[in-house]
Parts: sequence; structure tokens; C-alpha cells
Amino acid sequence: MATCLGLFPPSPAGKTFQPNHKSPPLFSSPKPHITPSRKSRYGIRSSKFGSFLDLKPESKPEFLDFDLSWFDPADRPRCFDVIIIGAGPAGLRLAEQVSGSGIKVCCVDPSPLSMWPNNYGVWVDEFESLGLVDCLDKTWPMTCVHIDDDKTKYLDRPYGRVGRKELKTKLLENCASKGVRFHKAKVLNLEHKEFESSIVCDDGIELKASLVVDASGFASTFTEYDKPRNHGYQIAHGILAEVDCHPFDLDKMVLMDWRDSHMGNEPYLRANNSKIPTFLYAMPFDSNLVFLEETSLVSRPSLSYMEIKNRMVARLRHLGIRVKNVIENEKCVIPMGGPLPKIPQSVMAIGGTSGVVHPSTGYTVARTMALAPILADAIVECLGSTRMIRGRPLHHRVWNGLWPLERRCTREFYSFGMETLLKLDLNGTRRFFDAFFDLDPYYWQGFLSSRLSLRELLFLSLSLFSNASNPSRFDIVTKCPVPLVKMMGNLALEAI
Repeated sequence: MATCLGLFPPSPAGKTFQPNHKSPPLFSSPKPHITPSRKSRYGIRSSKFGSFLDLKPESKPEFLDFDLSWFDPADRPRCFDVIIIGAGPAGLRLAEQVSGSGIKVCCVDPSPLSMWPNNYGVWVDEFESLGLVDCLDKTWPMTCVHIDDDKTKYLDRPYGRVGRKELKTKLLENCASKGVRFHKAKVLNLEHKEFESSIVCDDGIELKASLVVDASGFASTFTEYDKPRNHGYQIAHGILAEVDCHPFDLDKMVLMDWRDSHMGNEPYLRANNSKIPTFLYAMPFDSNLVFLEETSLVSRPSLSYMEIKNRMVARLRHLGIRVKNVIENEKCVIPMGGPLPKIPQSVMAIGGTSGVVHPSTGYTVARTMALAPILADAIVECLGSTRMIRGRPLHHRVWNGLWPLERRCTREFYSFGMETLLKLDLNGTRRFFDAFFDLDPYYWQGFLSSRLSLRELLFLSLSLFSNASNPSRFDIVTKCPVPLVKMMGNLALEAI
């Protein structure tokens, strides 16, 4: 999911427009450079009507042609100020930011030049504020949310797809110009001493640093937790597909489609969807190229992946979308909410393993891009100073730089939002988002972008309750007390 930029005259958030509403053509971008095969153009690989499960993706693993500054095993000593494990968006962003202050950085990854596999969506205004708007390869001037068959909300907030090649190239260029070293290996073990840490790689190389940062993703075993990891899970199946046609407006990105009319002839699917709903997320690039993703916003335990795919097949069949060719596909599983890592600890973390994923939405990339410079400042303040703060004082400062008290408290509130969504069925979810997108744009945009203060989040909650329908208020009164008590208890613990 992602963010957009206010290039259009403001209108009341969540206002319901007629389907023939047209956005002014003030916001456009070139079509991504994707060339379907000749076979797909002539229908040789076409699926059965509305199905795509029998098609294999055409795309192959892609690698950037880029001249990195590689670590030389002959170098002595093998010491750095900071070692970053992982060359994903979080790891490269932090390496870029830290190295700009003369800090010696080494980034370790099994394949530093491989392209990231997932599609990232962001609100355009978030990337513009970060100076990264040139890393979007497609933008839409509006987004839409289909609440049900009778109600659609059009949101005047532009959305964009991150150009994975553009973003990674930009980060690598900045890293290269600032002297970041790269080592192509998998980290097997970490060892911490009083004033330094060391890593051992699968090629036998051992490297040492004053600080090791774990940016290796959700599955990492390097970052410690001291509380049960009771995450919710967002799970999705997505395809970038060449299709005969599709029903989506080319100037609107479909943020959420909660309609379930496609399950009319699928009683089993419909019954399960009424309890744990999924929605369609769609990025139309042109009349024959579209990214489609069936998504469970949050569930605990995770919804079955096959269930997700079966619901998507039924939806595409109902929409009349015949997939001719699957260019890319992806399985997305995002742990949401749950406890923060142990604070402080000897290894620092950024990205998915650090708790920065939005607990209510799953948004990660824009938030990580924004928080990495803050963490970098804390690191530079310690390691770039003449005092050279290391060991426990370093760990305390960097962890609290990423997670000061105010940010921990607002995260508890976003986690309360996730716990509430976990208790809502399809109708309750529809009522929630119907009221949510009727809020003042400052509040619903701020909530989705993790930029509201605790006071503003409290005001949002009161506004949401006052604007909600009576059935939605009943949901809040009957289903929110337990999550609310849990949140208040956690806030009290944070304040101690």
C-alpha cells in the first residue's frame, strides 16, 4: 500500500462520487517498460476464462549491472564502524544515510545486485517529501475504495508504484559515492562483546564492527524479542498480468474492493469471506496490463494461501478478466503488530524485523525510508563523535532514537486499530472503512502514513465514533473493550 501527493483541489474525504467522475489529466506517468512475449499476444498461453493458476510467470530473476565497491578478504583489519545485514530497501537506505558522515559501513547480503521481488505501492506525497518521487514508475491521480456494490469512495490522494530498479539504483549510487563496502555472503552467526560485535559468514569470513544492524527482514533470527510474538498477518497473492481487458479506470488506483458479488455461486467461499474478508488491490497500467492482488488485511492465524487464490479466481471470473499471461507473481506475508523487539539489545534493527510495519495497514517502505535517516543520525552522533560512544550506551541511544516514547505510544494505538480490525467481519469492516474515509483528510491520511501524534489519534477515534453508523458504533462498543484495555495497559507500561 502507499501514499500520494496533493496536486488536486481538496474535496471532502470519503465523499461518494458518481461512477462517471473523471479526474483532470494533471498527473500522469509513463507506462512501465514491460514487454509481454509474442506468444502471450497471440493467446497461446491464455488461461481458462477468469483463471490464472495454470500459468507460470514469464519473468526471470533480474540483476543490476552496477559496479560496487566490494570488500576484499585480503584487507586487514576486517573492522568497520557499522555492518548492515541485508541489502533490501531498509538496509540500503540506512547504509546511504550513515555513510554520508564518514562512518565506515559494510553491507552484507547473499545477492546485493538482485532485484527486489515485491511490488511496492506508496502515497506520492510521502515519497515526494523524501526526495524519492523520481523512483516512482507509475502514478495515479486518485484512488478508489469500493465499500460494497452500491457505494464507492474516490480519494483525492495520488498513489504510485515504486520503480524497484529506479529506487535500488539510486540507493546503490549513493552508497557507492559515499564509500560503502559490500560483501556477497550470508550471515550465519553474530557474537557480541562489550564494545564490538562480529559476524561470521557462510564463506568463512569474519567481520567486526562497533554496531551490527539487522535489516534482513521478518524471518531474521538475529533480533531478540522478550515478549510473545502475537502478530497478526497480512497475506496476499498478486500477479502482474497481461489481460484481454479489465473494468478499471486508468486514472484511478483501486486501493480496496470489498465487494463480494463474485461469490454468488461459491457458497463456501462466501461464508468464509463473510467471517474473514479479503479485498482486491489493483493497479491498472493500460487497457491490457494490470497488477492485481487479493489481500487479507489482517488475520490471526494467517488465512490460507490457497483460499486467497481461490477467492481471486472467482473475483476475476466475475469481473470478466481473462488473464492471457502472468508476467510476475508474488506471495506476500507481512507480520503486523505484536511486540517491539527487546529495547535495547546488542544488535540494532531496521525494516520488517524492527517493528516499523504499520500495524493496521502493512505499509512499510515509505515509513522505513523516512525512519532510516533518524536512526542514522543517532548512529552518527555516537560513532562519529570524538568521544566514540560504544557498547551499552550506543545500543541504548540508537534503539531509543528509532523508538522514542512518543513513537512507541502511537504504535500501541495503531496496534489497537489492528486488534479491532481482527474482530470485524465483512459487514463490520465495510462499515468501518465507510466511516474512516469520511473523516477529515488530515486524519485518515495521517493515520495511513503513521504521522499523527497520540493526541491526534485520540481525536481521530472520537471523530470516527461520532461519524459512524449505529451498527458500526455497536461493533466498537461490543468488540473494542478488550483491545482497548490491552492498549491502555501497554501505554501505562511504556510510561513507567
